[in-house]
Amino acid sequence: MTALRFLPRPRGELSAAVTELLTRTPGSAVPEAGRLDPYGEDLLLTLHTCYELHYQGFDGVDENWEWDPGLLRLRRDLENQFLAALRADVAGGDDVDAELDCLLEPTSDTDGVAGFLAEQGTADQLREYFVHRSIYHHIEADPYAWVIPRLRGQVKASLVAVEFDEYGGGRGERVHARLFADLLSGADLDPGYLHYLDTVPAPMLALVDMMSLFGLHRGLRGALVGHFATVEITSSPASRRLAELARTLLPHPACEHFYTEHVEADAVHEQVMRRDVVAGLLEAEPGQAASIVFGMQATNLLEDRFAEHVLGCWNEDRSSLREDLSAAAAPG
Repeated sequence: MTALRFLPRPRGELSAAVTELLTRTPGSAVPEAGRLDPYGEDLLLTLHTCYELHYQGFDGVDENWEWDPGLLRLRRDLENQFLAALRADVAGGDDVDAELDCLLEPTSDTDGVAGFLAEQGTADQLREYFVHRSIYHHIEADPYAWVIPRLRGQVKASLVAVEFDEYGGGRGERVHARLFADLLSGADLDPGYLHYLDTVPAPMLALVDMMSLFGLHRGLRGALVGHFATVEITSSPASRRLAELARTLLPHPACEHFYTEHVEADAVHEQVMRRDVVAGLLEAEPGQAASIVFGMQATNLLEDRFAEHVLGCWNEDRSSLREDLSAAAAPG
C-alpha cells in the first residue's frame, strides 16, 4: 500500500492556518480554535490533521508536532466542541442491554446506502462508497489498539483476540487495511494511504475523528468499547450485502473478498465483543455503562448522518464526494 502522507487542502480558515503551521518548526505560535460548526468541514479536517500526527504523519512535517503543547491545546478545544455536539445529539442513558438489543434488530434490505445500491445503484456509486470508506479502512483497527493498555484480564485478552484477526492473524497480506487497499485497486481506484482525503466530505471525517478521539483518551475507554462493539455487531450482515453488491456491480475478486472476509469473522467477533469485552468491562467497571452507551449511540448517529448525506446526493443524481472521481487529482 503506497503511503501518500500529504498535508490536506484546507477547508476553512482554521484548517488553512494549521496546515501552514505544520510546515514550520514545532513551538511556533498556534492559532486559537474559536467557535466552529462541530460537524463542519473546517473543524473536522483540522481535527483529522492533528490526529494523523499520531498515525503515519505527513511528509515534510516535523514529527515533534505530535506532542507540541500548543497544538494539543488547540486539538483539545476542538475535541470539546465535537464531544459536546455528540453528547447533545444522542439520547444518552446507561442501559447497555437495551442498546445491544437495538443493534441486533434486523434491518430491511431496502434500507440505507446498501439498499439504494441494491435497488438502483451503479458501479460508479459503489466506487464512491469505497472512496468514502477508504479513510476509515486505512486505519481500520488502529484506534482500538490504544484502549488495550487501559483494560485488564479477560476483557483485554478478548479485545486483543479480535484485533489479532483485524491485523490478519499475523499475516501482512491479510491485514484488513491491506485487503481494502486491494479492493480499491480492484475497483480501479488509487489504493494509496489517504489518497482520497481531499475528496471525502465531512460526514465520514466525523466518524473517523470520533474513533481517534475515543481511542486517544483513557476517560473515553468505555465509549471506544461501545463503538467497537457496534461495528462488530452490525458488520457481518452489512458485509454480506456489500459482498453481493460487489459481485454484481464490480465483479473483481478483491472487491468481494474484503467483505466475505468480514462475514464469518465478524459473526464470531460479535459474540466475543458482547459476552467478553462489553460484559467483562461492565463487571470490572460498572460505572462505564453510560460511556459504553454513548459510544454506541454516537456511532449510530454519525453513520446515519453519513447515509443521509450520501443518499441525499444520489437521490438528486449528483456525486456524494467533494469532487467527482473523474476530477479527483492525485494529492501532493
